[in-house]
Amino acid sequence: MKGLEFVFLAVGSVLGAFLRYKITESPLLFNTLPLNVLIVNVLGAFILGIFIVFSQQWNLDGRYSLFAAVGFCGSLTTMSSFALDSTNLLENNHYGTLAINIVANIGLSFAALIGGKSLMSAIINN
Repeated sequence: MKGLEFVFLAVGSVLGAFLRYKITESPLLFNTLPLNVLIVNVLGAFILGIFIVFSQQWNLDGRYSLFAAVGFCGSLTTMSSFALDSTNLLENNHYGTLAINIVANIGLSFAALIGGKSLMSAIINN
C-alpha cells in the first residue's frame, strides 16, 4: 500500500469510526432490541450502495474505494457489536428479540444497500 492510499484509508476509517461512536455512544433500545448497531449497519450499507453506483458510473480511482467502502463504511458498520448484542440477547433468553435483531440487521442492511444502489441509479439516469 502506497502512502497516499494509506491516507485515504486512514481518513475514511477515522470518519466512519467517529460517526459510529457518535451514533452508538448513548444506548438506544426498543424494549430489549439494541437499535444503535442496527442504525449504523443499515446506514453504512445504504451509503455503500450509493458509493458503488457512483464509483462505477464515474470510474473512480481505487483510492476512493479505500476511503469510502473500506475505510468509512468498514469503520461505520460493526459486525462485532452486532454479534455481541446478539450473544447478550441469547444469554438473557430473549429469543424473540434475538431473531428480530438478526433479521433486522441482515435484512435491513441488505435492503438498504439495494436501496442506495437504486436511488443513485435513478439519480444518474435522470
